[in-house]
Amino acid sequence: MAILNFNLGVLGHVDSGKTTLVKALSSIASTACFDKNPQSKERGITLDLGFSSFSVDLPEHVKDKTSSLYTKLQFTLVDCPGHASLIKTIIGGAQIIDMMLLVIDITKGMQTQTAECLVIGEITCNQMIVVLNKIDLIPNEKRQLTIDKMIKKIQLTLRNTKFHDCTIVPVSAYSDTSELNGISNLIETLKQLVFIPKRDASGSFLFSVDHCFPIKGQGTVMTGTVLQGKISVNDAIEIPMLKLTRKVKSMQMFHQAVDSAIQGDRLGICVTQFDPKLLERGIACTPGALPMAYGLIVNVDKVVYYKQIIKNKTKYHITLGHETVMARIHLFQSAVPELNFDIDYEYCDEIAETKECFFFAVLEFDYPVPVVPKGLIIGSKFDTDIHSNTCRIAFKGNILFVFGDENYRGDLARLKVYKTKVREGVVERMTSDSEVIGRNLVKKETNVQPFVNLKVTLSTGEKGIIEGSFGQSGKVKIRFMDGLKDNTRLLLSALNKKKKPEESSEEKNVQVKIFLSFKRYVYDPQKKIIQT
Repeated sequence: MAILNFNLGVLGHVDSGKTTLVKALSSIASTACFDKNPQSKERGITLDLGFSSFSVDLPEHVKDKTSSLYTKLQFTLVDCPGHASLIKTIIGGAQIIDMMLLVIDITKGMQTQTAECLVIGEITCNQMIVVLNKIDLIPNEKRQLTIDKMIKKIQLTLRNTKFHDCTIVPVSAYSDTSELNGISNLIETLKQLVFIPKRDASGSFLFSVDHCFPIKGQGTVMTGTVLQGKISVNDAIEIPMLKLTRKVKSMQMFHQAVDSAIQGDRLGICVTQFDPKLLERGIACTPGALPMAYGLIVNVDKVVYYKQIIKNKTKYHITLGHETVMARIHLFQSAVPELNFDIDYEYCDEIAETKECFFFAVLEFDYPVPVVPKGLIIGSKFDTDIHSNTCRIAFKGNILFVFGDENYRGDLARLKVYKTKVREGVVERMTSDSEVIGRNLVKKETNVQPFVNLKVTLSTGEKGIIEGSFGQSGKVKIRFMDGLKDNTRLLLSALNKKKKPEESSEEKNVQVKIFLSFKRYVYDPQKKIIQT
C-alpha cells in the first residue's frame, strides 16, 4: 500500500498549545514523539523535536493528480519547541516541512517567538495555516467577537508576508467537545489545502537525523527525514561528522517495515555496531556525498524583521540542517546575482537595505561541518537577550561554494573581492611645465616601486603618472603628458615663491591636491595594486 507522506511543521510561541494540538491530531506516535526529556515533562513545554502522524483518505484533487499511485495520505507532524533559547532546534525542524501550522494563543496573540517562527516559515516553506488555539478560554458570549477581532489582527500582521491569504482556523486542542475543539474542521482544511510535494529519488541519499537510540538485540535506530535521494535495505550509509560507514539492516515508517524510502519520507533506519551516544542529531548520507566545510561562500538576503545592521567581520550562528556553527562573515556585493570567479566584486562594510545590489559573504567556520551543496543556510544572533522583543534571525542564503580543505586560502585567492583605496597628497613644487614633486601620497618608509606608472589626478583636473621617488622622504615625481594648465602653473609658481616653514590656513586652501585611486583585491596574497 503506497502512502503519500506530507510533512507539517507545528510552530509557535512557548505554551501556545502546540503539543496538545499535535496529540489531538495524532493517531500514531513515533519514537521521537511528544518529547521524552524529563525536563520537558517537568516544565510542561517541548524541548525537542517531536514526530507523530495521522492518515486520511486521499482527497479527490490529490487522487486525480497521482493516477492511483497512492492509496492513503499521511500527515507527519513535526512538533517544534517554542522556547526562545531553542530556536536552533526549530530551524532544524522547519527545513524538512512541506507546510506550516503556526499556532497562536488567542488570549495572547502574536508574541516574540511567534514572529520568529513566522520568519522561519517565510524562509523554509510556501504555505501556512494559522491555528488560533485555546478558544475554550474565552467566555461563550464573547468568543465569536474575540475570534473575529484576533483574525483581523493576524491578517493585518500577515499582509506584507507571503502568507497574506492564509487560512485561519480557530480550535481548542484541549477541549473534548467536538463542536468547540475545531479539530475536525482543521483536518478538513488540511485535506483541502494539501498538495503533492516535490519528491525526487535521484541524487545522493541525504538523511536528517533527529534522534538516535538502541533497541536490544537489533542494533541502533536513527530516526529522521529523507532530504534527498533514495535508500534501501542493505545500502551503506555514512555519518560524515564521525567518519563512520554502516550497512542498513532494516527500516520502518511509523512501525511499518519498508524496503525503501525516498525524499520526504519519515524513516527509522536500523544499523549495527554503532553507539547511539555518538550521534544525537545530524546528517547521514551516501558514503562520500557530503563534503566537510571549513567555510562557505553564500548569497545573503537580510530578514526584513531583523533591525540590527549586518556588519562585516561579525560572528553569527549559521544553521545548516540540524547543525549550528559559529562563523565570521566577510561581506561583498555585485550588480549580478551569480557567483563567478572571473568577475570583480566590491567589498562592503555592512548590508544597506536601500542599496540596489546583491550581497554575498565568505563564512569562516569555527570548526568544520558537513554541508549539503547548494543547501539553505540561516544566519542568526542567538546571543541576543532572549527576553528582548527583537527578531534574532538576521539573514538567509544558499551555499554557492564550499571550502573543503583546512588550508583554503588558495581557493579564496580566486575570489576577486576588491577595496577601492584613495590616497591624497599635495604638490610641493613644480619642476617644469609638465612635472611636479608631490608629497604625502606615500609614507617615508613605503617602497614607491609598486606605485610607479600609476595614474593620478590633480585637484585642478590634470591627469598624470607617477614616474618614481624623489629623495629619501617619500616624495614622488609626477609627469603630465599633456602638460599643466596655465592657471595651475600660475598657482604653483606663486606657491613656489613662498618659503615660509609653516603654511598659513590661506595657503592650505590654495594647495593643489593629488589624488591616487586604485583597487586592491582583499584575498590576493601578493596585495597587487590595480588600476583600470
